[in-house]
Amino acid sequence: MIGDITSAQAWWNNDGVWVNMRKPEQTEMEYQMRNWYYFVWLCGDHIVEQHIHNMDVINWFKGGHPVKAQGLGGRQVRKGKEYGEIFDHHYVEFQYADGSVLNSQCRHIPGTMSKVDELLIGTKGKIFCGAANIKDHSGKVLFQFDKKGENDPYQTEHDELFAAIAKGEYKFNNTEYGAHSTMTAIMGRMATYSGQMLEWDKLINSGLNMMPKEFAWDAMPPTLPDADGFYPIAVPGKTKYI
Repeated sequence: MIGDITSAQAWWNNDGVWVNMRKPEQTEMEYQMRNWYYFVWLCGDHIVEQHIHNMDVINWFKGGHPVKAQGLGGRQVRKGKEYGEIFDHHYVEFQYADGSVLNSQCRHIPGTMSKVDELLIGTKGKIFCGAANIKDHSGKVLFQFDKKGENDPYQTEHDELFAAIAKGEYKFNNTEYGAHSTMTAIMGRMATYSGQMLEWDKLINSGLNMMPKEFAWDAMPPTLPDADGFYPIAVPGKTKYI
């Protein structure tokens, strides 16, 4: 109905989430585990933990994943040591194999515009995901989904999954979709952290491993604070991945 998809936009902009402050009795590993949102090896940054859902939607519509990404981001308000090492805003321009572009933005800054949505633009019209409608380029509504009486989609997916499991049916396997969307978000983070144009295939084969060498409460996590309690922050133009 909208023709060929030429571009898309995705947003997850809101005030942000919780912070769990350090307690004196905690080891460094336990502190990071309890305050996991702010450490890349645990959370992936909020572009991976949260904004991934919007990218997943766009990848589903496109039937594939981006092949390149470049972007920008930083820490405008998250300056305290309690915010670990993650950014508070990211913008990424993803490019798919057919040349179409996804403009992706996510932000955790109180008092700013909140928006969680997706928009797809085609040669004949646009899909407004939040409004659940399709319009042509003149603004005429071509399709409107009626949300009245709709079952909660989160409940529906669990109902259908559990029913299939109970029947022994191998009906749902979204592992590959999930892996591709996760890597899309990781590529976005790596693009904003580095400030470079990055390619999917090179990142997949980069050998990057951010996991601890040992998983125990007294083990050392991969990122450690300095003498003042602050963690190293990625610097675009200096942080390298490939």
